[in-house]
Amino acid sequence: MGLARRLYRGEIDVDFVGKWRLWYSLSGVLLLVSIVGLLVNGLNLGVEFRGGTVFSFKTSQNVTVEQVRDAIREDGVHQVIVQSAGNGWRVTTESLQEDFRAQVQSDIAKDFNTPAGEVSVQAIGATWGGEVSQKAWIGLGVFMLAIILYLSMAFEPKMALAAIVALFHDLIITAGIYAWSGFEVTPATLLGFLTILGYSLYDAVVVFDMIKEVTAKLGHTSKMTYSMAANNALNHTLIRSLNTSLVAILPVAAILFIGTTLLGAGTLKDLSLALFVGMIVGTYSSICVATPLLVTLKEREPKYQAIAKRLASTKGTGKGAKGGSKSAAVAKG
Repeated sequence: MGLARRLYRGEIDVDFVGKWRLWYSLSGVLLLVSIVGLLVNGLNLGVEFRGGTVFSFKTSQNVTVEQVRDAIREDGVHQVIVQSAGNGWRVTTESLQEDFRAQVQSDIAKDFNTPAGEVSVQAIGATWGGEVSQKAWIGLGVFMLAIILYLSMAFEPKMALAAIVALFHDLIITAGIYAWSGFEVTPATLLGFLTILGYSLYDAVVVFDMIKEVTAKLGHTSKMTYSMAANNALNHTLIRSLNTSLVAILPVAAILFIGTTLLGAGTLKDLSLALFVGMIVGTYSSICVATPLLVTLKEREPKYQAIAKRLASTKGTGKGAKGGSKSAAVAKG
């Protein structure tokens, strides 16, 4: 509690930027594992993308997911995905011929004591999923172009590049978790992925805005380097960033763990799982990926190289400011 209170009051400076090798290594491992998962396992695309048959029914019987799955498999259906919502059930299978669908529908009515007319059957073609995917890719492209233009005009191109890299970092890791876990990817999951983009960008913009304000004071006589100033700005927005993330993640976690586990709202899982994972990864990336990457790019500029060289030489003679972002916090450009 003492550490949290000191952190909240801004009494502790964490050297996020200085530990860039740690963050890059951690992100590199996560990205590698995610890409391997995508290449080896691929994504478990839902029936909306690959086509299939969906049976929906209600029953007064007290049955489990396994019992429903076993009952459907007894008819010779192999790819069976069962989701529950209260006393309602949604069973997704591979594409079935019309006469076979009627047979399965009749058997469901008998097995679960439900009138045959109340067992709905829906055949879904893969064409619809292809159109959704195409529109999602178009939307993603437009979004990326708009973000690059906005960040380049509101801030600068290097900030736009760092933010876009962080966005792809978040998307790949989230998709990798889906690949390794085998969770089904549905149109709701795609919606969750697109929402992640907005959230991740919002967190990065908050940090970059503070960095822009602090680094604008840097000049030839500055007592702090760009990395020190950026780390100082990051520490000043850390609590705000963490609080915003916590407030956003709590309701999503409630939907994911309580809504889908205890109440059986299976369709919400597709959206809430993507949001839950993406928000956590997005919070991490805005602090530990986007900012260190921005600093790496900016420290290559002659202006900031000169400041760093001058401070390093004066430090060697004992005349420079003592290192660390803590001293930078009180230094004036």
